[in-house]
Amino acid sequence: MAKHFREDVEPEPRRGCGSWLVGTVAAGVLLAVVLRVFVIGAYYVPSGSMRNTIQEGDLILGERLTLFFGGPSAGDIVTFASPLDEDETLVKRVIATGGQTVDLVDGYVYVDGERLDEPYVRRDDKGAQAKTESLSDLGGSDGITYPYTIPQGFIWVMGDNRTNSKDSRYFGPVSVDDVTSRAVLTYWPLSDFGLL
Repeated sequence: MAKHFREDVEPEPRRGCGSWLVGTVAAGVLLAVVLRVFVIGAYYVPSGSMRNTIQEGDLILGERLTLFFGGPSAGDIVTFASPLDEDETLVKRVIATGGQTVDLVDGYVYVDGERLDEPYVRRDDKGAQAKTESLSDLGGSDGITYPYTIPQGFIWVMGDNRTNSKDSRYFGPVSVDDVTSRAVLTYWPLSDFGLL
């Protein structure tokens, strides 16, 4: 049976692949922006303060999503705005959180009276753990005295390479609001690739 067409009805114009491509690119850009702002951050590590966990020059990924559901915990590696230079992002390990007390005794870190087991701290040539010393006597430091109780809403951070890290021992506790991500992965160079 033949179809009948009315001459006064114009067929709808067909959309070209150009509008589909523009829509796909726009959606991709929007997704990338949402991921970058709310989910994932990429960071370059310029110093050796986290050796041997993270090497100087490594590129790492940090995730932001879990920070919306709770602050960082002890043991997490975090990125945050430097208290010394707001244009700089630092990478350190959380040692203690608000309300906990940090003490340095004979080169070891104690939290709430318990000596921390810190297998991640850089070792010397003989395999001995590097001593954790106070940085309070360095010029420009906050002059922290121990034992020190971390205020609520703050964290105490230290580099894993204790002899080469300006951290909370130098600039004091870091506001949880200044934490930008939890570091989860070293992705470059490939020789250092792995979860943190």
